[in-house]
Amino acid sequence: MDSLTQIVLGAAVGEVVLGRKVGNKAMVYGAIAGTIPDLDVFVGNFYDTVTALEIHRGFSHSLVFSLLAAPIFGFIISKIHSQATWKGWSLLMFWGLFTHPLLDCFTTWGTQLFWPLDLRIAFKSVFVIDPLYTLPFLVCLIAASRLNRTSVKRMKLNRLGLILSTSYLLVTLVMKGITFSKFEDALQNQNISYSKIETKPTPFNTLLWSANVKTENNFLIGEYSIFDTKSIEFRVYPKRHEKIDHLREYENLERLINVTQGWYTISENEGDLFLNDLRFGLLSLNPRSKRFAFTYKLEEVNGNQLNITEEPKNRGDAKELFSELWTRLKGN
Repeated sequence: MDSLTQIVLGAAVGEVVLGRKVGNKAMVYGAIAGTIPDLDVFVGNFYDTVTALEIHRGFSHSLVFSLLAAPIFGFIISKIHSQATWKGWSLLMFWGLFTHPLLDCFTTWGTQLFWPLDLRIAFKSVFVIDPLYTLPFLVCLIAASRLNRTSVKRMKLNRLGLILSTSYLLVTLVMKGITFSKFEDALQNQNISYSKIETKPTPFNTLLWSANVKTENNFLIGEYSIFDTKSIEFRVYPKRHEKIDHLREYENLERLINVTQGWYTISENEGDLFLNDLRFGLLSLNPRSKRFAFTYKLEEVNGNQLNITEEPKNRGDAKELFSELWTRLKGN
């Protein structure tokens, strides 16, 4: 999830653990703990594109990291603030660190919660930025922070924020189940044979959902809004995996394919090859659009090296997508 959301969650958890003892300091350190796991993005800047992708939401988002880092941070904080013990600060840091990857498990990218096991948990029921999750939670947190640390109302407001946000996550799982069945029914009604289907919410909401469907030679992508009155239409995107057969010897290409979990297509533009990660959708809902949110240029150098670089995005892409999402969300 986005940084603001993780800050809010960390602060609320910190308040639960030590709020009555240290007041707003608990929120501050909880917020800090909630941001620490995402420092792996900064670390990734020192590595190549594929390694950075592998690092993201790996060790720093694991139970192991939370268990190892919490007592260290707890010890340091206890030397600065003596209102709580080393054990209390360590407990606060653990829950601040650990609830971060727990929340990220609900996103499309998921987390390696049980690192070093090569298992990425991804429920794919929440987009990385979801105002309906964050804003009510934030309002409750701010209101609670303005009250005395021993106030019963403060405790209730903070817990209300946690209850609302957690309940929303449960609702998204229900929505995922409902919309998943809609996509399955549409595929059956249209006599489409497929081997796998994955669904996820579109950006900023849980009312409009997207499905990636794997067939023998193609991928299909379709959207469903709870306000739809017409049948779901699926767009076809040829896999074209054979286009990179001559590059299979490169280890970094196989690692990138492993990152995509097989959900990728190959496209060409002016002689250059590109790998498109389907899991995060396109930058437009236009049926003619071919621009994916994550696309990687494959450039062979001197016949013995493969450079992989992510294609940049711009603000104009997000603005156009937001407008299209609002129109499509209201129904077909």
